[in-house]
Amino acid sequence: MSNIVRDSDVVEITHPPFFSFGDKVRAKRNVRNDGTYAGKEIGDLLCRKGEIGYVVSIGTFLQQFYIYAVEFTESGNRVGMKRKELDPATPRDEEDDIPLPEELSA
Repeated sequence: MSNIVRDSDVVEITHPPFFSFGDKVRAKRNVRNDGTYAGKEIGDLLCRKGEIGYVVSIGTFLQQFYIYAVEFTESGNRVGMKRKELDPATPRDEEDDIPLPEELSA
């Protein structure tokens, strides 16, 4: 587990959410069930890299991150994702973007 990227110094909730309700987004990576998704086996694929979805709700996690509930149209799954796991599916003004922590190369 030494490859875990910790971003504990980032506090997103001091800024407004990057995405809004109804925004069209694209997954940056495959997401598999870690055991928290009811009705699916651990390891089942929830969304594929590049899959398009829409933000249906916005919550917070650990009083630090926004979690975007994204309804993916192809798989039909609703998955909670962080900002760093999503890209806008349509171009937008990058001035409103907050800096993300440096990620380690895989």
